[in-house]
Amino acid sequence: MASPPPSPSRRKSPAKPAASGPGRPKDLGKRAAILEAAKQLFAREGFAGASMDKIAAEAGVSKLTVYSHFGDKEALFAAAIRAKCEEMMPADLFHLELKGPLRNQLKAIATGFFALVSSEEAISTHRMMLSPGNADDPLRKLFWEAGPKRTQEDFAAFLQARVDAGELEIPDVARATEQFFTLLKGELHARMLCGLCARPQRVDVAAHLDACVDLFLRAYAVR
Repeated sequence: MASPPPSPSRRKSPAKPAASGPGRPKDLGKRAAILEAAKQLFAREGFAGASMDKIAAEAGVSKLTVYSHFGDKEALFAAAIRAKCEEMMPADLFHLELKGPLRNQLKAIATGFFALVSSEEAISTHRMMLSPGNADDPLRKLFWEAGPKRTQEDFAAFLQARVDAGELEIPDVARATEQFFTLLKGELHARMLCGLCARPQRVDVAAHLDACVDLFLRAYAVR
């Protein structure tokens, strides 16, 4: 004989969904829109001119949403610098397997770096960092640590791996890292920074980068 159905008082209530922890999950689409707006406005109007209200309006979100994602304007500035660097020079650019030709990897890194530093956003940001009114401004440290320092550390690790693999002979990896990026900037970048020339032709950039990579290898490649 079948058992009678449980009485209403004995029936189990439907399980409640597990709590996802404090706070609401962040909307990645909104975060990306805020970062894109910040990159454009910081480059176009400088740090002081790019208010959080303007960034929120450009991104199509509320100012409260901007603060929810980034906390304050300085944190947003640093995140925008990191995002631009990662867009132009993704981390895997420095972590390719060592079986690839060394020159090809150096050329890929050089191409990404020059595209980054010669972009309109980067040129505008460099000019902002170098303006006399920004002397002793903590933004300079934020910029350096979010952008150039991260790129140099990644490249130094790449060079050390190639030294360990016996392909390069470098007594001072940190100095070689500085030399490589200084070579890549060269006169082309200086002229762009001074407003003396527009973005160079692709063929001229390629020739410049080839020469820099070959010079670097002549100095440090194992013979």
